[in-house]
Amino acid sequence: MRFNCGRFLLLTVMAVLAACSGSQQPLMPAAPDLEYDLLFSLPARRIDYHSEVEPILAKRCVVCHGCYDAPCQLKLSSPAGIARGASKEKVYDGSRILPAEPSRLFIDAQTTAQWRQKDFYPVLNEGFDNPRRNLEQSVMYRLLYLKQRHPLARTGRLPAGFDLRLDREQSCPTIDEADDYAREHPLGGMPYALPGLERKAYTTLVHWLAQGATMPDPPQPSAAAAAQIRRWEAMLNGASNKEKLIARYLYEHLFQAHLHFAGTGEREFYRLVRSHTPPGQQPVIIASRRPYGDPQGRVYYRLLRIPGVIVAKNHTVYELSDKRMARLRELFYAPDYKVGRLPSYAPEVASNPIRAFATLPLKSRYRFLLDDARFFIEGFIKGPVCRGQIALNVIEDRFWVVFFDPDAKIASLDGERLRQTANYLASPTELEDNFNLLASRLYYQQLFKRYITSKQMQMHDFKPLSLDEAMDFIWDGDGGTNPNAALTVFRHFDSASVHEGFVGDFPETAWVLDYSVLERIHYLLVAGYDVYGNIGHQLNTRLYMDFLRTEGEDFFLSFLPARDRLRIRNSWYQGIRQGDNDTEGLEPWLNKDFVTGYHSDDPQRELYRHLIQRLGKLAGNDVINRCPGGCIDDAQNRRAHANFMMQKAAAMHGKVMQILPDLAFVRVTLGGRPQDDLAYTFISDKAYKSVRSMFSDEKGADRRDYLDDRQTVAPWLEGAYPNFFYSVPYEKLEAFIDEYNAIETPLQYEIFVARYGIRRTDPRFWEMADWFNDAYRRQQPVLSGLFDLNRYEDR
Repeated sequence: MRFNCGRFLLLTVMAVLAACSGSQQPLMPAAPDLEYDLLFSLPARRIDYHSEVEPILAKRCVVCHGCYDAPCQLKLSSPAGIARGASKEKVYDGSRILPAEPSRLFIDAQTTAQWRQKDFYPVLNEGFDNPRRNLEQSVMYRLLYLKQRHPLARTGRLPAGFDLRLDREQSCPTIDEADDYAREHPLGGMPYALPGLERKAYTTLVHWLAQGATMPDPPQPSAAAAAQIRRWEAMLNGASNKEKLIARYLYEHLFQAHLHFAGTGEREFYRLVRSHTPPGQQPVIIASRRPYGDPQGRVYYRLLRIPGVIVAKNHTVYELSDKRMARLRELFYAPDYKVGRLPSYAPEVASNPIRAFATLPLKSRYRFLLDDARFFIEGFIKGPVCRGQIALNVIEDRFWVVFFDPDAKIASLDGERLRQTANYLASPTELEDNFNLLASRLYYQQLFKRYITSKQMQMHDFKPLSLDEAMDFIWDGDGGTNPNAALTVFRHFDSASVHEGFVGDFPETAWVLDYSVLERIHYLLVAGYDVYGNIGHQLNTRLYMDFLRTEGEDFFLSFLPARDRLRIRNSWYQGIRQGDNDTEGLEPWLNKDFVTGYHSDDPQRELYRHLIQRLGKLAGNDVINRCPGGCIDDAQNRRAHANFMMQKAAAMHGKVMQILPDLAFVRVTLGGRPQDDLAYTFISDKAYKSVRSMFSDEKGADRRDYLDDRQTVAPWLEGAYPNFFYSVPYEKLEAFIDEYNAIETPLQYEIFVARYGIRRTDPRFWEMADWFNDAYRRQQPVLSGLFDLNRYEDR
């Protein structure tokens, strides 16, 4: 065996250093697989976290460790998350009988010591500090090195034994368990089930860890933001009851927002928090489970900078500016009304916004929501909880959303009438944690029916309108200036996304929302939802969301002829609803015409055309999926020509769709600069027989309608959780699409993937993931975040 003088010298020096460190711990024997060559090449300068470490962590680690659904709760998106470490407790647990203790980063504990008391364990060395110990006692290092020792095969599918299910059992080894984990799972190194880090990136991380993993203090507000923070905190902390009520309303709607100040950096974001201390003092966070939880004392609203890397799956942006402040003053502060007594924080009051905020002008509340309707729809579509199956398996895979005009003469936009029915609008969030599912469902179902009956009574004398007249009831985005007036919701199993405009062919269903439904969705699924809640809370929430979805769909149906209404309603879910007898008490509404003047035998399609005409440019111009006015093939413009060819991909439909990913990103390479390549998203629109059952298999025959599955193609990157990547040269795009459309069997798809797909084992995987993240950043400098790879499939 050849003697390594350098290694011997290094071990001798380290032994002396350890002996002189003053520690009473004995010097541990060298780990047999420790990389002494990297220790020997340790640079004299400190590795810089911001410029060298964070970019690697972001694109190789945060893409799986960035939110509540991060494996082992290890959030690597900020220094605070790294220091907090990992936990063996699961956040997502649909079967727990008792609610879990919340473990929200930046909220439920503020120091590493406090997280250790909550059973989070370190992934870095927290003992005495020398380079060797910093590696030996680092779980992060051990798992990174495990991947270097046991890399994946560079082709084909993953080896047998990898479990990629979201609810898979997680090992979460501590440092004492790291050796056992390595023996039992030699291919379980990090990044999990993906190619290992490039050597240069790996060396940088190892050197940083060996140097003690120095991390910076949290970033402070920029000068441009600091001046605006002072103005906003002054407005939000007014002393009068009116100002306090307005601030509470704004906070409960913006607590999950990533706030962005006009004139500041594209990646500089803030959050609005409740604090026991006023502006000018160190914030003391009020860590209630819900934003309307009893603060147990005086509340001050504070704006704090969000540190670290932004991920797409919980990135909901709300812009703050002088214009925004003027708008809020116009809506809430300027109107003349008195607030004599502030609402209680008792759950039965605070969870019901119709009751709690009845004093605030209804039109002001509704216009506030409409101004940024996409943001509020995204609240439950994306939301702070990162994984939304409880909310999302109650909705269709793609549907359009429009809103009643705030000046429309309908009962639900009459503040006094809505106040009179406020008690009917209670939801199970007031129960917080409850086991009596059947009684809860029946109770709130009866309240909901009373509310619907009261609306029907008020609509009894409503005189039918022509279809053209009825369009005046639809909000047109303040004369075509606000793109929030027309939205498309895409569901991707347990995640979803929202896009402005009408995307895709005419959908199976659509929603028309009024103030009440939009407000109650926010309080049910965002403000009132507790990801740490027990099974009672989670299932009650899911059951009540079914009522709200129904209300939005029924508003849409009210624009259709009565003779077709029940047929269309039942066709959406193939009679399942009728079997559930959920038309009981709705006969007056189902049999009454509110809109007349249809001229075709397909009134739903006719209504969609009128909505597109009403909303004009806000409806968008989908040249791939709907091709309004005919599509032009411009071979001289590669983007236009690619869009034209993608129409064939949008024609994909039927049972073959179950073979394909829910959400696939496509890169069309042009042969020049990478940033000029084209990006597309293939989105599966799965059809359902029912969206009611929580317990049936998502793919079960009792739930799915495979023959009506379709596909939407977006000429941008949509969603937060790509399931697969394809890459195709522009010159082969036509062949790519023809081969794609010819797929009928899993074997044919396997051949297609071998030609165009980027498997988890592909050496090009990280290059492709980086390109899509960079393309998204170029498309949406403020709205973008890192894509999550936890749902990337092994195909």
